[in-house]
Amino acid sequence: MKIKLNNCKLKKYTQLWLLEYFALEVTARSAANLLDIHPNTAALFYKKIRQIISFHLALQASEVFDGCIELDENYFGILKRGGNVYTVVIEDTKISTLMPVITRKIAPGSSLYRYI
Repeated sequence: MKIKLNNCKLKKYTQLWLLEYFALEVTARSAANLLDIHPNTAALFYKKIRQIISFHLALQASEVFDGCIELDENYFGILKRGGNVYTVVIEDTKISTLMPVITRKIAPGSSLYRYI
């Protein structure tokens, strides 16, 4: 099964710029201002990009991380030092939301580093 961006009414040119801005960590609001589109349109596009990334990474998500692990709930990531990454889209950054993800993906005894 593939998940991809379908039925997007934005011009390809605009989509490519939004993707570029997303990769450069430009906020959706700033990208919308630069492209002269509605901020909600840019925010929805960014959300769809995150969902696509999450879906594709979930396909490879069977690995349990161990050792030194960096947690970053600012956006949606768990990063293992040394280059492996697991990301998940979450509703909020409350402990009750994060703990099931952490216990499922990180081996007991690992060293956790949290960045905010």
